[in-house]
Amino acid sequence: MNATAPAAAEEIWDVVVVGAGAGGLTAACAAAAEGRSVLLLEQGEVVGGTTAISGGMVWLPANHKTAEAGRPDTIEAARTYLAATVPGTDRRRLETFLAHADEALRWLEARTSLRLKPVLTYPDYQPDLPGATLGGRVLEPVAFDARVLGANFALVRDPLPEFTLFGGMMICRQDIPHLRRAKRSLRSAFHTARLLLRHAHERLSARRGTTLHLGNALVARLLKSALDLGVTIRTGVTVAGLGRDANGRVDRVETRSATGTRVIGARGGVVLATGGISHDRDLRRRYVPAAAGDLTATVAPGTAPRGARLATEVGAALSAPTEAGAFWVPASTFTRADGSAGVFPHTVTDRAKPGLIAIDADGRRFVNEAVSYHAFVRAQLARADRAVPAWLICDAAFLWTYGLGKIRPFTRRLEAEVASGYLKRADSVEALARELGVPGPALAETIATFGHHAAHGEDPAFGRGGDAYQRSLGDADHRPNPCVAPIATPPFYAVAVRPADLGMSSGLATDESARVLSTDGAPIPGLFACGNDMASIMEGSYPGPGITLGPALVFGWFAGRGAAAGAA
Repeated sequence: MNATAPAAAEEIWDVVVVGAGAGGLTAACAAAAEGRSVLLLEQGEVVGGTTAISGGMVWLPANHKTAEAGRPDTIEAARTYLAATVPGTDRRRLETFLAHADEALRWLEARTSLRLKPVLTYPDYQPDLPGATLGGRVLEPVAFDARVLGANFALVRDPLPEFTLFGGMMICRQDIPHLRRAKRSLRSAFHTARLLLRHAHERLSARRGTTLHLGNALVARLLKSALDLGVTIRTGVTVAGLGRDANGRVDRVETRSATGTRVIGARGGVVLATGGISHDRDLRRRYVPAAAGDLTATVAPGTAPRGARLATEVGAALSAPTEAGAFWVPASTFTRADGSAGVFPHTVTDRAKPGLIAIDADGRRFVNEAVSYHAFVRAQLARADRAVPAWLICDAAFLWTYGLGKIRPFTRRLEAEVASGYLKRADSVEALARELGVPGPALAETIATFGHHAAHGEDPAFGRGGDAYQRSLGDADHRPNPCVAPIATPPFYAVAVRPADLGMSSGLATDESARVLSTDGAPIPGLFACGNDMASIMEGSYPGPGITLGPALVFGWFAGRGAAAGAA
């Protein structure tokens, strides 16, 4: 649609939101709670986007819930920590986030079905820096019973199958140690039995488990809220263009669906929350090193233009070019039984556990494997000629206890994974080196040296397990260091990991009210952006868990209320 063409709207709403992830759903709820008519458009057939397959963590400094749990946080402490971790070229939006994070949380819990609880044992990613916390700054969704959605449960995007058990059973972080100890602890055995019985009961009336956790619970709670507040949701609808009135205000969208093309008016404005530029290769390449490639761990529900393309066509500005424009995760790739492409994000399930190392093409370690997923990939990219791809290596004992990538713990049959090439297996370190194409003597020395020190709980080369964050992701039952153990029990295994983005830090330039800015720096009337469509306030840094979803909720709240005010 020509940005200035006076196309007549065939229907008119107060607010139109494009994209149904955490940011879009929050914006829709915020606008609807102000009494506005809200239309939420999603190009996929289901809602949730990347949020639905994520861990669902929400980073909200100085929130009241952590104070109530006995872990008070302050805005000043958060500001100090961010000053040490974030470049700091855009302090105005960052200060807005700090000032209003708890206000947005209180509003959402008062006006919607969103319920979050503090994670008291999840530290910031650089916990030894001034202002960091050891837990509570990040919150997670309270488990949600999806049966209350009725037929609308089908609208919630499924979690990644690799993160579910027994035909769609989701588990929370607290369940994992019980599953691991089920054969050694009577308490854990009972806990596991209750999970299985509950899941069996749920499957009598649903195609997957209805007890939702993580990002799936976050999406389902926001979906219920949107429906309760009267938001109209249309899936399978793409937005092909934005339109502006004679005064330059964005006041309509052109949509395409199975029923044809339609122009829809928006009195108050349009909110873009389409998930960012991860799947726009040309734009993405402006913001990542060439060695990173094009791999993304984000959801791609369709091929329609994303928010950045739509907005730049009406004069919007993007953030400045940089090679630090992505949030990274090491990922392994594979093909599922149904032929779909799988991307497994190696976030917290394997790298920090005792008995695994990462090596480069020289057969040498290049990184502390227990650092954050973002920091791990940055180390890969710093040695891109040798460490892309990198190999995660473990032994039989590790694979059985913790799994590796898409391979779950306690997996007995590995032939299909080996045959597909996803998993490399060998009976000796030398044979594994040949499988990987790395120097055998170097790999043998690397594993032997690591094992010698690991037997004493030490890692003098990289200091693995040296801070609270790393130890929190290790195995608390393994001592003296929860993050290190020798690699000694054949056969030996390896999986290749490459850089993948979890979402882009770069995106549309916005102000502190989530208004999209034009190339001359002025707000474009009637146009808002949130979630990954909005250039991140973290500016390519990843200081803690949930630093994408926390701002998505806060600035989604700002965007929805701003668009609602425009319709007043």
